[in-house]
Amino acid sequence: MEIEALKQVLNSEAKYRLVQSMQAVFKDLVSDWNEATVLPKELQEKLKKNCSLEIDSQIVVAKDGTTKALINLADGKKVEVVLMRYRDERNTVCVSSQAGCPMGCLFCATGKMGTGRNLTVGEMLDQVLLFARHLKKEAGEDGEVSNIVFMGMGEPFLNYDNVMEAIKILNDPKGFALGIRYISISTCGIVDGINKFAEENLQVNLAISLHAPNDKLRSKLMPINKQNPINKVLEAVDNYIAKSSRKVMFEYLMLKGVNDSSDLARELASIMNKSLYMVNLIAYNATGDFEASPKETVDQFSEILKKMGVAVTIRHSFGREIKAACGQLAGGV
Repeated sequence: MEIEALKQVLNSEAKYRLVQSMQAVFKDLVSDWNEATVLPKELQEKLKKNCSLEIDSQIVVAKDGTTKALINLADGKKVEVVLMRYRDERNTVCVSSQAGCPMGCLFCATGKMGTGRNLTVGEMLDQVLLFARHLKKEAGEDGEVSNIVFMGMGEPFLNYDNVMEAIKILNDPKGFALGIRYISISTCGIVDGINKFAEENLQVNLAISLHAPNDKLRSKLMPINKQNPINKVLEAVDNYIAKSSRKVMFEYLMLKGVNDSSDLARELASIMNKSLYMVNLIAYNATGDFEASPKETVDQFSEILKKMGVAVTIRHSFGREIKAACGQLAGGV
């Protein structure tokens, strides 16, 4: 649902009607304007005609509870969004910012789709609303979206303005009202985007897709590194940290025989040994081109980083069986 369209429809109405409508959409989570009983029938019909709340989607659920939705957009494009459920009762929605992705990372299925297009603010909000409604229907007040990560299809900083606007609405007390520190953005390392983000003064979590400790290897895996080399990315990250005092997560996909050697672990540690840096080791989820590093290799890699003073975590993988895990989103259920 596009907020600007809603404002336009309500332009001639009393100002409190916008407040009521936002409450209906983001707090009451209505999926049809007829459910917004606080609004007069005539206005309900006007909104139904000009500002639909329908989200055309298909949902599949994995054995671990991970839920993936394929959303059919108005122009025929398709985008995937994932709901991850944690044992500590967190419900995290992994939001896509583009239909497709121009980054071309070799390990990512989305990158094989090509450029696609940027998603609108409303198309990103719909991804969150879809699962917020789903959780409410499933578990009532006990089922709520607790975290949002812009880590789905696409590069968020190539859709910068729309992503920032979506975040502001998701955080707005009159919007979705989610605490700003429960929202995260992951970027392939768009230096201009990181520097711009540093000026936003938002306490949003930042993650960097790194996946290699040197430019030669990273450029092979991630073509964007040729324009945004590691030293420039780290300079931008340090600038962000200086202005925000926020910890930054560096994502490192573990690829068997490619980037998982002990020597590369030590090389990674040499550039990650900073107080507000954290490395997140991620299991490779099959997209056809690589193999996942064995558990013992991941553990050994992690131990080397820890011994060299690097903060490190190992990410649990969700939804592999339905191709909902990191790198597997490709616009199809």
